[in-house]
Amino acid sequence: MKRYLIFGAIGPFVAGFLMLLATTVASGYWTETNWTEISKFLGAFFKTLQYSYLFGIVPALMVGAIDDILCHVKRINPVVRTVIIAAIGFVASSLLYGSRGPDTGAMQFVLYGLVGMVPATMSSWLAHKYADEPQAVHST
Repeated sequence: MKRYLIFGAIGPFVAGFLMLLATTVASGYWTETNWTEISKFLGAFFKTLQYSYLFGIVPALMVGAIDDILCHVKRINPVVRTVIIAAIGFVASSLLYGSRGPDTGAMQFVLYGLVGMVPATMSSWLAHKYADEPQAVHST
């Protein structure tokens, strides 16, 4: 249950921030970096945070379910599981968001792929660190 709580709390927050950052960079709006622009960006992020959770909770929990399934496969160690979850998050979000808008290309594919990969990786690592039960060591 802790795993789903971690994915549900961390995933939409980080993905919402990265989605706003990706759309801002892809649109060419953020050409100058000064404190006024950063404050506007953070203001927009906190104003839209409720929508990040509204639309991001189900995909985050779906990725958490995949992570939970992979957790029960004994042959997959936590590092490989995190890499698999990161790849799933990258592919899912880049296919979902990467082909939207007039500008499609490698930059949009990578930016929107990172929107899914970073929170999936962070959540999987945190779930391994705090939600996995320690396994007993058996000697042969």
